[in-house]
Amino acid sequence: MNNLSGQIEQISTEGNLSLVQVNCEGTMLSAIVIETPKTAPYLRVGNHVNLVFKETEVVLGKGLHHQVSMQNKLPGKVVSVESGKLLSRLVLDTTAGQIISVITTNAVSNLSLKKGSEVMAMIKTNEIMLSS
Repeated sequence: MNNLSGQIEQISTEGNLSLVQVNCEGTMLSAIVIETPKTAPYLRVGNHVNLVFKETEVVLGKGLHHQVSMQNKLPGKVVSVESGKLLSRLVLDTTAGQIISVITTNAVSNLSLKKGSEVMAMIKTNEIMLSS
């Protein structure tokens, strides 16, 4: 599991859902949680939270400009690549901290990813969990 820490900057609520904006070392990330400030004491602007997400939920793109619906975009550099027959594990240094991505080995080959490659790591808003 990837685990980043940050501070809640903004919370928008509708019904039982909250869209939470978190500042992680200067990079804004968002998460949707099935909680509200009324039901979850940790949902307060200024509170520190952890953002947790699976390695398999980190999508990689090469280059810095991608027109995709994912709002969580972390520019970074590949630190290491461990490739198996089907899957590869990439360690990335991003603007919010170090994270891991597990993608297909075909994708690593097609994108010519290697140590030092600059990438854009992207995580869907609904794939990030918050914890206090």
